[in-house]
Amino acid sequence: MGHKQYLAVGQSARNRLFGLTPRISGDKGTVPLNMLISQQGKINHGRLAVIMFSICTVVLGIILSFVPWLDYIIFRELRLWNGSLSYSYWQKPGVVRLTKVYIFNVTNPQGFIEHGEKPKLAEVGPFVYREDMEKVNIKFHDNDTVTFQHNKILRFVPEMSVDKTQKLVVPNIPLLTVTSFSPNLAGFVFNLLVTGLAFTYKDRAKPFVQITAEELVFGYNDPLVTLAHYFYPKGKRPNSQMGLFLARNGTLDEVSTIYSGEKMERFGYLDKVNGLDHLPHWRDKPCNNIRASEGSFFPPRSVTKSDTVYVYDKDLCRIMPLQYRKDIYKDGIKAGLYTPPSSTFECADVNPDNKCYCEGEECPPRGLQNISPCQYNAPVYLSYPHFFDADPSLLKPFEGLKPDKKRHETYFYIQDKLGVPLEGFVRVQMNLKVNQAPNIKVNNIHKFPDMMFPVMWVEEGIHEVTTSIWRWIFLATTVGPIIAPVISYSMIALGLSILITVFVKAYKNFVIGQNSIEIMELGRETIRRGSTLIIHGSHKLLPNRDNLYMPLNESNTSSTHSSREEKLQELTFVSRSEKSQSLDELKGIVRSDFVKTNFSNTERESLIRSDNTFILSEHRRCRVFKMPDSYFS
Repeated sequence: MGHKQYLAVGQSARNRLFGLTPRISGDKGTVPLNMLISQQGKINHGRLAVIMFSICTVVLGIILSFVPWLDYIIFRELRLWNGSLSYSYWQKPGVVRLTKVYIFNVTNPQGFIEHGEKPKLAEVGPFVYREDMEKVNIKFHDNDTVTFQHNKILRFVPEMSVDKTQKLVVPNIPLLTVTSFSPNLAGFVFNLLVTGLAFTYKDRAKPFVQITAEELVFGYNDPLVTLAHYFYPKGKRPNSQMGLFLARNGTLDEVSTIYSGEKMERFGYLDKVNGLDHLPHWRDKPCNNIRASEGSFFPPRSVTKSDTVYVYDKDLCRIMPLQYRKDIYKDGIKAGLYTPPSSTFECADVNPDNKCYCEGEECPPRGLQNISPCQYNAPVYLSYPHFFDADPSLLKPFEGLKPDKKRHETYFYIQDKLGVPLEGFVRVQMNLKVNQAPNIKVNNIHKFPDMMFPVMWVEEGIHEVTTSIWRWIFLATTVGPIIAPVISYSMIALGLSILITVFVKAYKNFVIGQNSIEIMELGRETIRRGSTLIIHGSHKLLPNRDNLYMPLNESNTSSTHSSREEKLQELTFVSRSEKSQSLDELKGIVRSDFVKTNFSNTERESLIRSDNTFILSEHRRCRVFKMPDSYFS
């Protein structure tokens, strides 16, 4: 009989938890799931806080698993604004940016001019200059643009260079520039001019001059350049000296405006140059287009989905396309390899987009780009070093040119997610287009044939970014994509684990509490049947004991007998501290024939187990569960 009632207690708890129909007497209704946040009829604020935290954690984890929150953080710091991570890198990069100059030394100038030999070119270099660059006069605008100027200082690096004081033989650029115009003008004027130079500046009136690399790069005095500086109209006036990099030191006059990154599709691209939205050197599109990067940032390929980006440099006099080739790894970071497409310096017959670079003259063969509008109309043409990827006819007139893709190709490693170049070099060669001047016979200038003569080639770029920038890129592109889902799913798992733990604990407390109440009811039912014996026969059972059980309402004996069948008689435990009896003594007496003959099996079992500890525990349980006084009436 007893074990079935104990089993029913567990069923009652289950029914109350899940809202099932009561299956034993005494269940007066269902208990909702608010047991998770309440205890003993009162809200458990600590448990409620834990449950709310776990629910929020799960919800937040689910949201983060569907929302590209990492990209939001990355693009926020990538965008240019005063205080972003990219701003400090862009404003003053801190990277080691090197400019390497290689000069073609003509070893047989006399044999070439007088005997018609092929020019023998010996590449001398590198002459290495470190470029310390920063952006100055920065001003942000409301239309997602920022305006600035470059401040560059080139410093010679002797430990990486050859001797810069050695004399080199190179074409006399100012003189050959002037003589190249002679077929279109009066020949006697140029003869007079060159003759005067021969008497006044003997060395400067020859087709070739002996100068150092420092002079060629940063300037030397030349009478023709000085004349042009004073007599050319303002705005087209060249520098007072002849130097290929003369205008590259200090704060550049060019004012650039780029997009700061509100829209990543155009991030880092130029909006205006000197207030113009096109290059003034060319009349038609696409030659005058300026939608290109100045080299610091490119629109991320992951956003644009385009395999082509563009770079602009003033010395190029145009924008240069760079096409994605393949994925590579640079210092553990995945990036894309970009190189110029073969159509960049293609002849206009094959690539009509290059026809607008041939204003007023015949288009050059494959591999050449006219940049004379950017060089004060001097007949200067751009190509890749050693005429790499150019028409073979450009190589035939010379000895010593050896095109090599590995050494002479322009390339960039650009991180696709951020658009940040991890490594990149622009390699270009400056060539002088010489037109034969048959009427100028001073110093055998008339023997100089029509040809595209290489002067020098330059490599500009960076080999690696700074450690701090590398760390930021590595975290954003390599670690971040792994950590982001781990964080999202960990939050979901943590929140669910907390919820399950709280649920299990609440369920256990609920079942144990219900079991305690049911056990108390069963115990009282058993004790009620034997209460008369305990109350009135205790002096017979325990004549020498100092511990007695007395009814709580002992004060009114007559009323107690009359209502014994209707009300539960609670027992009180009276302890006399002078003496105490052991549990074994009580069990010995209860096992007497008197107990066996006057009580049923269930009652005898209850009496045998009903020691002082049980009665005390009953009182404690009543206090814990705070039973109302009406429960015992």
